[in-house]
Amino acid sequence: MKILSFGAGMQSTALALMSCENAKTGKIMHPWVPVYDAVIFCDLGLEPEWVNTQMEFTRKACEDAGIFFKVLNTPLYQHFIENFGERRTISIPWWTITEDGHKSKMPRNCTIDFKVNAITQYVRWELLGYKKGQRLKEEDVKAHEMHMGFSKEEERRCHENPHKLFTNHFPLVQMGWTRAESYQYILEVWGLDTKASACAFCPFHRNYFYQHIREFEPKTYDQIVIIDNLLRDKTPKPPMDSDLFISRSRKRLCELTPEDCDDAEYFQYCGKSIWNGF
Repeated sequence: MKILSFGAGMQSTALALMSCENAKTGKIMHPWVPVYDAVIFCDLGLEPEWVNTQMEFTRKACEDAGIFFKVLNTPLYQHFIENFGERRTISIPWWTITEDGHKSKMPRNCTIDFKVNAITQYVRWELLGYKKGQRLKEEDVKAHEMHMGFSKEEERRCHENPHKLFTNHFPLVQMGWTRAESYQYILEVWGLDTKASACAFCPFHRNYFYQHIREFEPKTYDQIVIIDNLLRDKTPKPPMDSDLFISRSRKRLCELTPEDCDDAEYFQYCGKSIWNGF
C-alpha cells in the first residue's frame, strides 16, 4: 500500500492534489507521486483555521478522484491539557531555560506518537486486517510505503520509518521541489492559497505566528494561552529544573513585544513576499 501522511500544509497538500491529478486524468502527470491507497490526516485538536480549510479542500478533491481520505482523532491538545502536571505526558519540544541561564529544548516525540504511530496502527488494524497483538506477516515487512510532505529545504528531516510495516518516501525531495514551488502549484493549478500546517501550540512557530493568531483567531489564541499558563504554573512529571516555554524567546506569550514578533519567515512568489504560516 502507498499511504500519504497528510498534515494539510503546503507540501502534503501538493502531494495529495498531484495524486488526484494522476487519478482523474489516468495519466502519469507527476511520476514521483502515486495514486495513494489512502490519504490520512491526524486531527491533533488545535490547529489554525486555515489547516481545516486546506484539509476540507483536499478531502473533497480526493473524494472526487476516488482516493480514500481518512481523518483520525489523535487529540494531542486534550492529552496535554488533562495530564500535564498530573502524570507523565508526551514530550513536546518546549524551549527550556534553567535558573543559571542554560538554554535547551525538550525532545520531540509528539510527531511519532500522535501521527506516525496512529497512522501505522490504523493501516495495520483497519486496512490490512491485523488483530491487536498479531505478529506481522513476512510479506508485510517493509512492504508498504508512507509518503511524507517534506520539501527540498527539509531534506535533513528525512529518516527511515521506525515501524517494520513501512518504508518512508519523500517525493518532493526527489523532485527537488521547495515549499515555494508547492505553494505555486496549489495556487496556480487548484486555486487554493495555502500556509504551513502545525499544531497551534507548536514551539517551532515564530513569534509572529502568535501575534497573527491573537489578531485573527482570538479563540484559538486563548486556547494556546491555556497551554502557556500550564507550563508556567505546573511542574511536569517527572520534575525538571528548567522552566518551559512555547515561545522560542523563552517568554510567556503575553510578554512578547512587537520587536519579538518581527521574525516572520517569508518566501518569494511572483515578486511578492509570502508568509509561510510559521
